[in-house]
Amino acid sequence: MQTNRPNIVVLDHDAHGIPASDYVETLRSRLPDHNVMLAEAPGDKRRLLADADVLAGRHLDTDEFEAAENLRLFAANTAGVDHLPLETLAERGIAVTNASGVHGPNIAEHVLGWTLMFARRLDEGRRRQARREWRRFQSFTELAGSTVTVVGLGSIGEAIVQRLSGFNVQTIGVRHSPLKNGPTDKVVGYDDLLDTLARTDVLILACPLTDMTQSLIGDGELATLPTDAIIINVARGGVVDTPALVEALQSNIIHGAALDVTDPEPL
Repeated sequence: MQTNRPNIVVLDHDAHGIPASDYVETLRSRLPDHNVMLAEAPGDKRRLLADADVLAGRHLDTDEFEAAENLRLFAANTAGVDHLPLETLAERGIAVTNASGVHGPNIAEHVLGWTLMFARRLDEGRRRQARREWRRFQSFTELAGSTVTVVGLGSIGEAIVQRLSGFNVQTIGVRHSPLKNGPTDKVVGYDDLLDTLARTDVLILACPLTDMTQSLIGDGELATLPTDAIIINVARGGVVDTPALVEALQSNIIHGAALDVTDPEPL
């Protein structure tokens, strides 16, 4: 396709529940000076990829990468990009962008739902309903007055803190650079994590997986948490030492855990 207008090819991957075809129409309306095409039919896909300046999608396999000879940018529709062949893309000088922040609202609501489930024992209510039992049961706790620690104050962490603002809780944020402050009542660095865990009722992990955060929560950290503490992990599975967590749950060292991610995945 010979044209002076940049060619954007959208791979046939849904983006957060939005069909790729709808994504194409949105891009066309916002980028009228670009050719925006959907690589849907197998017969057309290789031809479109060969002329693509920009590829948009969730992942990029080897055949697609090799076919996209003129590629200058891969626009991932995911927040994380560790599943992409980043070194190979860099070797060809191909830039990579992500959809940072796109998950903030929905994951924050997910975290809030889990927190309330533990506090009010909503899961027990559902179980009794399924058994057609009409008996009182005691809730676990109230959020008001508790301390919620959020590790990672990126877009997801900030969205979580924002939604906790109406629950009369004390919030502590843990981040690599505490001098940047944040939306929590207090911000500390990773060096102060253990002291913070000792007074944490709800620990929410929303940080990236780095050398610093690999197995961030292990035996020592779990033992430091109060026995009625809960952990919610919406970061990466590797942030938590899985065998240590399993042992802590089986030994009642902590009250419970809600895992959006695990290591290995699936368990």
